Amino acid sequence: MSVDFMRVLTSMGSEISPAKRRGHFVTMNHVGFIAGMAIGLWVGYGMAFWKTEAGVYYGWRVTILLEIIPALVFGLGLPWIPETPRWLVENGQKDRARSTLRWLREGAYSEDHFEQEFGAIVKNIDEYHQSGRNWLSLFKEKALFSRLWRATLLQFMSQACGATAIKYYLPLLLESLGIFVRTALLIGAIEMTVKIGFTVLEMFIIDKFGRRNCLVFGCVVMAFSMLINGAVPLAYHDNEAANIVCIVFIFIYAIGFSLGFGPAVWVYNTEIFPTSVRARGLNFASVGGSVASMIVTVVWPYGLAAIGSNIYFFFMIVNIVFIPLLFAFIPETKGRELEDMDALFGSVGRQLPSDGEDSSQHLLRDDTQDEDPEDTPPAYTRDGDRDLSLIQ
Repeated sequence: MSVDFMRVLTSMGSEISPAKRRGHFVTMNHVGFIAGMAIGLWVGYGMAFWKTEAGVYYGWRVTILLEIIPALVFGLGLPWIPETPRWLVENGQKDRARSTLRWLREGAYSEDHFEQEFGAIVKNIDEYHQSGRNWLSLFKEKALFSRLWRATLLQFMSQACGATAIKYYLPLLLESLGIFVRTALLIGAIEMTVKIGFTVLEMFIIDKFGRRNCLVFGCVVMAFSMLINGAVPLAYHDNEAANIVCIVFIFIYAIGFSLGFGPAVWVYNTEIFPTSVRARGLNFASVGGSVASMIVTVVWPYGLAAIGSNIYFFFMIVNIVFIPLLFAFIPETKGRELEDMDALFGSVGRQLPSDGEDSSQHLLRDDTQDEDPEDTPPAYTRDGDRDLSLIQ
């Protein structure tokens, strides 16, 4: 359920954000996701001290009941959250869409920029309505399938990099280093808390350095961390100092994930699909992440039991292999309006690469062209006190 909420919220964040700060605002949503996981781990650590009979009986129940609090706050706030301008246009409510977009951009865009963005939204959605797209269009149309397989690949990478194993088996990994269960739970909670800080950092760098560069940097950090965690136990078996080094590099691995696949995949995937198929595209793409998660979840414990710390070398290689794949097949999208993604992936009525031309080369040519900074609207700002009556 939480993953479904995340898909909806990241999609919404992508649709309402200005192009130049879309990565910032979508990553902000991921900060909340990580913070929620961190709180859950801290609660679990606290429950480890409740060792009485009542604790055994009520502990897990209290943990679940605590989840009601943020869910209730979220539910109570929903009536004050407007639909996105793109969704309103798609459903024939252009006046509300214009009012909502004007409220979102007030104080940030000139009137010309506002009209240009709104006109592009209307034009793009009208074109997609006329095309009569449905679920099968994601597979039948070359321009949409070009987006779909890349989004699916990124979701697969985000789990196949080893993050799933670290997340699920961290207490067991720490126990294998001779660390007691309660201490392992504490380290897991601290590790997730560290992720919050570096995901916040990602908010401020993803629009500056780009999605692909963040993904590549994350792979480099994760590969190096896997190398150390594989090599140190082999060189220094049953060594307390070596165990500390391994713990440190588990944290460094978490930093790499937080600056790479963690938020960047969600940012990228929510912005490449057209509004009319965005939800469908994200749902299909998430299958890639689910498949990778299941594979890693099954393989990791057996691999750790069979070959020990050598399993880390396998995931080091996986992350290294991902680097050229990212450069070859994932074009940069930073700074582009959602309606401009057709320039990268193609659209109906626009000339796509010929059958004899590698589509990835077509994409890479496009993503090397930077936008003119003179055409960039000013940074997104908004007063906190706005009249919401226009958008209800």
